[in-house]
Amino acid sequence: MKIKKILNNNAVVVSDNNEEKIAIGGGIAFQKKKNDIINPGKIEKLFVMKGNEKFQQLLLQIPEEHFTLSEEIITYAEDSLGCKLNDHIHIALTDHLSFAIERVRDGINLKNKLFHEIKILYKKEFEIGMWALRHIEKKTTIKMPADEAAFIALHLHTANLNGGDMKQTLRQTAIIGDMVQIIKDDLNIEIDEDDLSYQRLMTHLRFAISRISNGEPNTIDDEMLKMITNKFPTAYNCAKKVAKELSQNHAIQLPEHELGYLTLHIERLRKR
Repeated sequence: MKIKKILNNNAVVVSDNNEEKIAIGGGIAFQKKKNDIINPGKIEKLFVMKGNEKFQQLLLQIPEEHFTLSEEIITYAEDSLGCKLNDHIHIALTDHLSFAIERVRDGINLKNKLFHEIKILYKKEFEIGMWALRHIEKKTTIKMPADEAAFIALHLHTANLNGGDMKQTLRQTAIIGDMVQIIKDDLNIEIDEDDLSYQRLMTHLRFAISRISNGEPNTIDDEMLKMITNKFPTAYNCAKKVAKELSQNHAIQLPEHELGYLTLHIERLRKR
């Protein structure tokens, strides 16, 4: 496997069976030059990437330390999630992370408006994001705000092969935030984000939207649905307001059976 181009000390473009690939590994390019053969044992990651030129350009523009940090976070994330992330994460996360570190270093902190929703909906990814912040601080002494853990979590979620794209994820998360706000306003309550009932509600809303988008709504026995609506009128009326919001502002129709399940979650939260 020959080196076609050295991107930095830890990343090179190689020719592998007449195919151009990116090889990543600690010190993989140390004392190497173009056309040198690299030791396969040094390669930690090898992939063909769409947008290869953009990745190469990015690595030439950012500090090598930022690239190394990003790769360490990606490796930790893949081990923690037990899955291979989309190769585009090497561009998306590295670009975001480098810019974020520079921002924080300059005293500029961005608030993540969907912080609480992301923390609950993508719990595993958020925990990895928090680990990443501790890792960055350990390596650079730069203390990143918790909001950055949520940004990292979004990148990890959308890089998961089943995670969908960033635009879709942001839209769904924002919709769920709107739904929860309607419930809070209608019931005139404050919700503890660590409350199990709240977390169950958030998870239910997430999967309800996914089911509706995929044409797979929940079903419930008609007699049971009638009993729920009669027994919990306050929660049911609140659920109907949520359904109206979804229909008018997001063109999402919440079926009656889904309303039944949502009513149960709202009632549980109301009693808390």
